[in-house]
Amino acid sequence: MADVEMPQLGETVTEGTITQWFKAVGDRVEVDEPLFEVSTDKVDSEVPSPAAGVLQEILVPEGETVDVGTRLAVLGDGAAPAPAAATPVPQPVAEDHAPPPAPEPEPEPEPVASAPAPEPAAAAPAPVESDAVVSDGDGRVLSPLVRRLLRKHTLDPATLSGTGPGGRITRNDVLAAAESGGAPAPAPVPAPAPAPVAPVRVKAAADGTTNEPLNNIRKRTGEHMVRSQQTSPHVLTAMEVDFEGVDRVRRAHRDTWKAQEGFSLTYLPFVARAVVDAIEDFPHLNASVGEGELLVHHPVHLAIAVDLDFEGLLAPVVRNTESKRLRAIAREIRDLADRAHDKRLSADEIAGGTFTITNPGQYGTMLQFPVINQPQVAILSTDGVHRKPVVVTAPDGTEAIAVHSVGVLALAWDHRAFDGAYAAAFLARMRDIIETRDWEAEL
Repeated sequence: MADVEMPQLGETVTEGTITQWFKAVGDRVEVDEPLFEVSTDKVDSEVPSPAAGVLQEILVPEGETVDVGTRLAVLGDGAAPAPAAATPVPQPVAEDHAPPPAPEPEPEPEPVASAPAPEPAAAAPAPVESDAVVSDGDGRVLSPLVRRLLRKHTLDPATLSGTGPGGRITRNDVLAAAESGGAPAPAPVPAPAPAPVAPVRVKAAADGTTNEPLNNIRKRTGEHMVRSQQTSPHVLTAMEVDFEGVDRVRRAHRDTWKAQEGFSLTYLPFVARAVVDAIEDFPHLNASVGEGELLVHHPVHLAIAVDLDFEGLLAPVVRNTESKRLRAIAREIRDLADRAHDKRLSADEIAGGTFTITNPGQYGTMLQFPVINQPQVAILSTDGVHRKPVVVTAPDGTEAIAVHSVGVLALAWDHRAFDGAYAAAFLARMRDIIETRDWEAEL
């Protein structure tokens, strides 16, 4: 016998909703065969079976939300247990030698009375959209992710052909329909004005102060950050970097890049490329702290913090970044960010990072002290790049004032892993790569 439990889908995820079981009780399932789909506040993911066997029992039905580690089902070696036989009804004992009375026919079950219709005194308020698992008009299950995508692209589920089990509409079905210009959702029928409903924001004082409950991702992120501060002795080291060489290449290739790739060429892939090359010289930045030891990772799995419309952060991972050049890194960062916003990332794509970059510089920040993404030992903040006067040295040694694009790289690091000199040397190596590399050749 083997238990199937709710997996940990991301470092800050504590619960998940079962959106679909791919197998029924009595079905045979193989190791790593998709067994069920779970929806969390960060991803929707198909979860493989942890063992081979026959599905003996499903303990958590579709649509129910449970904590990580909860038993969801039981796998066994043989067939599913047969339902228990009905207990026989005892027959009355016959008196003397009289023949037993013939059994009376069982009465027909009475029809279940339907709930009385509500009185038409006042129209009920319009239902509030929730993330519960519901069905479309054809009885097909629609997961929270699918319903959000349908609303986002204004698509009518009745016009889509599902490719999932039982004709279920999947995220890929919705995205394919959106790309091909599927039929829009029908306009809602005007309903009677609903009765006033108490607003979600509760006024707490006459001055307009309101109570706004924290969403799940905000609470989990906060818990993760507090735990990180308690775990690692955080230190900040920052360094100013001249991005003029990078900016010159960006301006020269801006239009061609946008036409070829479909998105703008930002500073982020240049910084990511410099991080990977600097880690080659300073490998302890790509590590985690174990029990009395530093675990130095050789592949560089670069986590990129993505803002989810100011509702929280997610850090999907570009894997094996040390084997990729700038264009490939830029493509993967863009793809992961797009799918993070649509909740189309798999569990594997938000776990296993070895170094993190956060990018508040798009808002023009001067300096930010980021919190380490545990169990890593460092996180880099790329702050705003601004035009400002700098001192430049000509080939003949003379100095002059020029206007260049200059920004700050801020590194938060774990003092258990190394000291300030090591962190400063790493940033100096990054600065040298950004300022002197032939980025024209890189593109």
